[in-house]
Amino acid sequence: MKKKTVVLLGVAFAIVVLAVLVFTTMGTNRYRCEVCIFFNGRTACRTAGASTEAQALRTATENACAQIASGVTDSMACENTAPQSVIWLTRK
Repeated sequence: MKKKTVVLLGVAFAIVVLAVLVFTTMGTNRYRCEVCIFFNGRTACRTAGASTEAQALRTATENACAQIASGVTDSMACENTAPQSVIWLTRK
């Protein structure tokens, strides 16, 4: 193969990979929410996005609990605590 052909194939491959990456990351956050958790006298609020409502809610809850709980037992207890507030930012 000529050097020019190899370069063109490399550029085309890079463009396809970039397009797939952009498409998959842009389309997955159909649901975004902010969750505030009150646990052991502390409050934390975190925002998360996901392809389903349940995943977005769970991820935001886990992220908030990571800020205020310490250890596995506390983290599990925190994640099973009802959120103080849930604000849906995006629902598609």
